Amino acid sequence: MSTSFDYIIIGAGSAGCLLANRLSADASKRVLLIEAGRRDDYHWIHIPVGYLYCIGNPRTDWLYNTEPDAGLNGRVLRYPRGKTLGGCSSINGMIYMRGQARDYDQWARLTGDDAWRWDNVLPYYKLHEDHYKGANASHGARGVASELLGDAGTPYRKVLRHRNAGGEWRVEKQRLRWDILDAFAQAAQQAGIPATDDFNRGNNEGVGYFEVNQRNGWRWNTAKAFLRPTCYARPNFEMWTSAQVASLQLEKQPDGSLSCTGVQVWASSEMVVASASTEVILSAGSIGSPQILQLSGIGPADLLQSKGIAVLKDAPGVGANLQDHLQIRSVFKVQGAKTLNTQANSLWGKAMIGLEYAFKRSGPMSMAPSQLGAFTRSDPAQPYPNIEYHVQPLSLEAFGEPLHSFNAFTASVCNLNPTSRGTVHIKSPNFQEAPAIAPNYLSTEADRKVAADSLRVTRNIVSQAALARYQPVEWKPGTQFQTDEELARLAGDIATTIFHPVGTTRMGSPDDPYAVLDSRLRVRGVAGLRVVDAGVMPLITSGNTNSPALMIAEKAAQWIAQDAAASGRG
Repeated sequence: MSTSFDYIIIGAGSAGCLLANRLSADASKRVLLIEAGRRDDYHWIHIPVGYLYCIGNPRTDWLYNTEPDAGLNGRVLRYPRGKTLGGCSSINGMIYMRGQARDYDQWARLTGDDAWRWDNVLPYYKLHEDHYKGANASHGARGVASELLGDAGTPYRKVLRHRNAGGEWRVEKQRLRWDILDAFAQAAQQAGIPATDDFNRGNNEGVGYFEVNQRNGWRWNTAKAFLRPTCYARPNFEMWTSAQVASLQLEKQPDGSLSCTGVQVWASSEMVVASASTEVILSAGSIGSPQILQLSGIGPADLLQSKGIAVLKDAPGVGANLQDHLQIRSVFKVQGAKTLNTQANSLWGKAMIGLEYAFKRSGPMSMAPSQLGAFTRSDPAQPYPNIEYHVQPLSLEAFGEPLHSFNAFTASVCNLNPTSRGTVHIKSPNFQEAPAIAPNYLSTEADRKVAADSLRVTRNIVSQAALARYQPVEWKPGTQFQTDEELARLAGDIATTIFHPVGTTRMGSPDDPYAVLDSRLRVRGVAGLRVVDAGVMPLITSGNTNSPALMIAEKAAQWIAQDAAASGRG
């Protein structure tokens, strides 16, 4: 087993798999990809409905929990994070969503770097996209992605063309529909939300079915898209699975700055040191990356000292700025409508569902967790869509619980731009101990107001004529809750994470003391170390966060190659 490489990538999740593909395209560079989880050979990873068996399963999930949260009236939430090849792309809801153009324009303002403007990130989405409708002004497709960067991206374009890369990330239309969801969409339009057939053109306002990362009815994770078979066939690529990084190898330079030269890895019951001559890239996610930095002596000095860790760099932003989308689930009982609750409540129903998937790759087993989406405003004064709906033809008491015995649908709504901020902090120097995750949900008056208003928007949609024939009755939370105070308190009782943690290693401008990274994702004050995952976002995107993580990795791959060339190591 070799232990010397040019690049070491920590985490074979959404960002890490794409980075491994791009960086190993240069045959002169030796690339090591390290994944704490196992290979993605568990069958439930690949069947879309299998997320039910992957979340909460130690085979595929880190099994994190949050700290008791005051905003949730002291409740603790399960906090799923993928622990397998493909990371969260192996257990998530498969929804392809970029957010809104304004998100990226805000990133550009906060970092002082126009590279993050919407117009400048769109080509990097299209580079790896394979949209089922083909290439157009908004979308990429297999076979054309390498031409999207223009003259400014010539070196990277040559890499893409040479390795026949680009267009690996499949985006497809869902393979089922439901009458009750169609009726909800019509009701949303009656409530003033326009219909849309594309949430990904920069303004996602509207209602429609989500597009998903699937291929022919199977989940399409980043391991399939970017590692197999491309990377496995490259002699300069190596991958370690069931290997957890304990800490980074850091050296003091003559000028007092730090340099990252490698990693300590717990692999096969022994500690191994792997060295990197060019860069170490942290892609362990918004929970894992700050944890590894803190264990290595990079983080808030008072936290590190309290845990007995030598402070190599006081970086107060490491583990700060945690943002997440908190969803509030409203359940409505209905009459005369087919829903999954009763379709799957008998052996015969389950058998028919299984047969439909076996022969057609369609039906409920091909379902993303949420099929219908809507983006709108929590109140008319909002300048842009600030809430998102995930609507499902089913209901249950809580994730992992059995479906209800009656027909119902669930309309989950989340605040797209929460102002609450949380933290991720190590609990001890033990790399195998999960960090303390404190999202601090609903800790601002603004977030509590949006929570209350969004529940009223839900009720307004359901009251429209299009749903009247199904006689919807609010089962949860219940119409007895009406005032802002009641609804905000209620949100604390029933809301759950929608699994979108970001921001814990945020990038920012040179004068931002809490910015862990510069605008090219390099860790400030540490040569040879970069973070490339959702943790780099200074603000959460206005939608699901998996696709933005891939775009970030695509941009980072080009910068990494450019920096290596500029330093004479390319």
